[in-house]
Amino acid sequence: MKFIAHFSRIFVGVIFIFSGLIKLNDPIGTEIKLEEYFDVFATDFPWMAGFWHFWVPLALYVSIFLCTLELVLGVCLLVQYKLKSASWILLATVIFFGFLTFYSAYFNKVTDCGCFGEAIKLKPWTSFIKDMVLMFFILIILWQRHIFADKKTGWAVAASLVFCLALGTYAVNYLPVNDGLPYAVGENIQNNMKPAEAPKFKYIMEKDGKEQEFMEYPTDTTWKYKQMIQLNEDAAKAKITDYNLYRTGDSVDYKAESFVGKKLMIVSPFVEKANLGHIEEIKQLIQGLKGSDITVWFVTASTDAAAQNFIKQNQLDVVVLNADVKVLKTIARANPVIWLLQDGTVKGKWSNKATPDKEEVLAKLQ
Repeated sequence: MKFIAHFSRIFVGVIFIFSGLIKLNDPIGTEIKLEEYFDVFATDFPWMAGFWHFWVPLALYVSIFLCTLELVLGVCLLVQYKLKSASWILLATVIFFGFLTFYSAYFNKVTDCGCFGEAIKLKPWTSFIKDMVLMFFILIILWQRHIFADKKTGWAVAASLVFCLALGTYAVNYLPVNDGLPYAVGENIQNNMKPAEAPKFKYIMEKDGKEQEFMEYPTDTTWKYKQMIQLNEDAAKAKITDYNLYRTGDSVDYKAESFVGKKLMIVSPFVEKANLGHIEEIKQLIQGLKGSDITVWFVTASTDAAAQNFIKQNQLDVVVLNADVKVLKTIARANPVIWLLQDGTVKGKWSNKATPDKEEVLAKLQ
């Protein structure tokens, strides 16, 4: 039984560290997912709408807290630091996440729980099963907690806490260390708008009370159709499905135009929330690229009036385009972000706090 208990401790610890680390790499992604949950609960439980709306502006802090909690609790298990207390907190945590994933799965609300960030996509029922498996092993740890001796490893837990806060802060200010999104540097947007494979199906047919699977629809009309199952749902789905750029009252196809030549976009999902601390560097970059073969656009999901007012107030001489806010939040994990494309391939991406100069942009295009 000792072996099973220690296996459970190591297994749960590794999973929680892995999960927390992936999400701390992109805490804004987890923030966006939490906002989805808050909006869903505010709609489904209108008598608590005020409570859920209260948490929306705090979603980023909740994101960093939950991701840090996961990783630190995982470390506590591995190094056996206050393991009994950590196990009870882990149980409460997995019950909480289990409720979220069950609610998502049963009511089909949030189709990706974000359990492993953008790195590993899990469907709601898969996420729920994962939480139940973790709960099973955590219950074993609690059942056998008497065999675990607490060790003087608080230094390792403290170090993991400092690491979590440093990584989360860096990712919020300077973009994820590892960008796993389809708009990352090196990705070709046009290619990501196409599925990797053509859809493949199998057909469940019935004849004389017996069912049989076919990889192609049978020509024998005596078979009765029962069900069609797609075999490669993920591979047959494009990574990008909603990328579009437009300008109110303009007939130019800016989406197609963005795939031609060199385009530098200042991406601000909402100008009302834009960080203005480095607007002067952005302004200098725009001015420095005047007369070059690089087209500069300002892309936002804000209303045209708000965007134009922002441009005027900050004296940015640039064309304003619009896009869907979900697309922009996927592209830009900061507000604003400088995004550089050449013939549809992403050549550079910078947070506003790391705004490049003209020479750095040109170097990316060599």
